[in-house]
Amino acid sequence: MQTVRRRRGATDNAVQKLYLEDYSIPSNIIGVNMSEKQTNTKDQTHSKNSPFNVGDVAVYPAHGVGRIESVENRDINGEKHDFYIFKVVESGMTIMIPTTNVNHVGLRDVIDKKDVPKIYNVMSDDSGVGNETQTWNRRYREYMDKLKTGSLYDVAEVFRDLSLLKYTKDLSFGERKLYDTAQVLLVKEISTSKNVAEKTVQSEIEALFPPPDNPDN
Repeated sequence: MQTVRRRRGATDNAVQKLYLEDYSIPSNIIGVNMSEKQTNTKDQTHSKNSPFNVGDVAVYPAHGVGRIESVENRDINGEKHDFYIFKVVESGMTIMIPTTNVNHVGLRDVIDKKDVPKIYNVMSDDSGVGNETQTWNRRYREYMDKLKTGSLYDVAEVFRDLSLLKYTKDLSFGERKLYDTAQVLLVKEISTSKNVAEKTVQSEIEALFPPPDNPDN
């Protein structure tokens, strides 16, 4: 079953994108007016055998922290399916996630507070950094693949590599976008996990990357 994503302000009559990926949903439903067959689910707070409930905070790969706004039942080609209506905090994007497909798409709980130091350790460890000899296209693909895993450890590796790279050269537009994306994902999730202000987490991360000593001084 496929995940459907809607930008802020979109309605079921204007679902902007249907990501086919690998969810085995028939391609002939693309563009269907899903609201026409929506089941009334205003009182539904959870789906049978589902790992998340309405109001739960979770993380969606490459989009970050969000909240389960509701669980809705939709009729797709004559078959009824439950969807989590997941709203991303940073962008306001709404993502419809089949409740039976949570593991496949990578929806997960926010990282535990006790594991945050491990994320900081990943960013502090530059022993394995050495992608400068690779072409930018290859590095970009590797970084994108890591962001898509949904693992905050992988996100930390991307941010670490690009943070160190920007001390040796100006980041390109593409590199800067990846850097900014990784930073937002880290700050949002860690601040949520620790229940502290994002500014506090931002300062903690910046402290892990002091400017290198200038050899001319």
